[in-house]
Amino acid sequence: MNTKKLTVTALLTGLAIIIPFAVFFKVVIPPFTATLGSHVPMFISMLLGPQAAILVGLGSAFGFFLNLGPVVGARALMHVPIGVLGAYLIKKGMSYTKASIITAPIHGILEALVVIPFIGLNVYKLLVITCIGTILHHGADAFIANVIIKVLEKTPLVKFSK
Repeated sequence: MNTKKLTVTALLTGLAIIIPFAVFFKVVIPPFTATLGSHVPMFISMLLGPQAAILVGLGSAFGFFLNLGPVVGARALMHVPIGVLGAYLIKKGMSYTKASIITAPIHGILEALVVIPFIGLNVYKLLVITCIGTILHHGADAFIANVIIKVLEKTPLVKFSK
């Protein structure tokens, strides 16, 4: 990882840790929570590659664990496999938009599965609240990240395209 990519990864990781503390617009329907913008660092890190996605995902899990506890921290840990999958899809030539769409249902399913030890097999809370809620949250943050990516690509500092 070159210095510029490492620096951007560190900044995204810092954002991923801070967002749970700094963003006040949250939707809470236990076990689901949605903090607007919390997936944005993960989405941007997908453009930097799998290593960056791992570090940013771990930062996100750490931030949510510290701020909202183990259930939300465990759900945020799913940013690691989703970010890595998205990074590989993009690395193989898939567009950011397609990678975001493909990872959305996987993200929802993973977050639903990870809360089972905490809430049991409550189908409504797992499928409707957590899975579908995560998919919708994923889509909203993918859109926000896309807007930010478009702005960043116009600057000489960060180039995501190959």
